[in-house]
Amino acid sequence: MDINILLFDDFEVLDVFGPVEILAKINEYNLKYYSINGGNIKSAQDTIIVTDNINIADQKGILVIPGGRGTRTLVNNSTFISILKAAVQESIYCLAICTGSALLAKTGLLDGRDATSNIKAFDWVKSTNQNVNWIENTRWVVDNKYYTSAGVSAGMDMTLGFIKDRFDKQTALEVAEYIEYTWDQTCS
Repeated sequence: MDINILLFDDFEVLDVFGPVEILAKINEYNLKYYSINGGNIKSAQDTIIVTDNINIADQKGILVIPGGRGTRTLVNNSTFISILKAAVQESIYCLAICTGSALLAKTGLLDGRDATSNIKAFDWVKSTNQNVNWIENTRWVVDNKYYTSAGVSAGMDMTLGFIKDRFDKQTALEVAEYIEYTWDQTCS
């Protein structure tokens, strides 16, 4: 199954590559990097990633939406939000890390659902959509196919939780041990 990672300029590196480190340990997953137009995307830390256009993705996969400074402008970009909404609707699961949950919320697909985000940006994220049941002070939240996490490193905890839900707890623990990561299993 494809893991479709949707990137944009000024994404947060750990929001992407923490979960990627975990997801890459699952043989059934194929990691793919996409953006709205394809081409080079630069992170907030000046890391450049080559992406394909999201239109060529097998959208029946798992969509990953990172956060970062780039979310501040994209949340008001109607073209981006429309493309994101279509990709989320087609995905089997959607994992939003940090302020990536603001982008997901802006699609309206989180209306009436539980979600969380980075505690340091929580008020801003909450302002993007008041119809979401925003939950503070938790590492991650699961509501149906939607997984949302608090800031940065919480995306790794959420991804291990996702692995536990899709496979089993032992698999998640083995991945955490392999990458020498102490998994915070606090989920609301």
